[in-house]
Amino acid sequence: MSLKLGRECRNYSYSHYFDDVAPGALHPTRGERCENLEGLTFADSTIDLMISQDVMEHIFEPAAAFREIARVLKPGGAHVFTAPLVNKAKPSQRRAQRLNDGSIRHFFEPEYHGNPVDPEGSLVTMNWGYDIASFILTETGMPSVVIQIDDISSGIRAEYIEVVVSFKH
Repeated sequence: MSLKLGRECRNYSYSHYFDDVAPGALHPTRGERCENLEGLTFADSTIDLMISQDVMEHIFEPAAAFREIARVLKPGGAHVFTAPLVNKAKPSQRRAQRLNDGSIRHFFEPEYHGNPVDPEGSLVTMNWGYDIASFILTETGMPSVVIQIDDISSGIRAEYIEVVVSFKH
């Protein structure tokens, strides 16, 4: 959630994914919309700008998620997101896969990141590299750029500070 976007963007909305809430519904106590990036409830071509922050490394079916994002973006729309590109110039790697029976197959020792809605954290399913841009293009037809911001005067200097922007024609 961004307070700034909430103040300055008339139709701004935000969501989280909750296992126990129907997609598109509001969480009963938090009041936040539930959305699953692998199956969004928004109609085709209805979103101008989608922003996701440190989510794409936790998606079991990233191809489906990127296709869904492309589906709901309006022509000329964009998806701006962050994800740690831990593999840098090496190929992206799947860390975990959900099997048909719902169980999880781990290819590496399980790793979890903090999650604002789950104190147990979120399982890391992908180690992305710079090839994420070509992955998105292949899956969606949306060209993407990886931007690395290093501006010590603004207090930005760290590892994994890339921002990815995908554009829908």
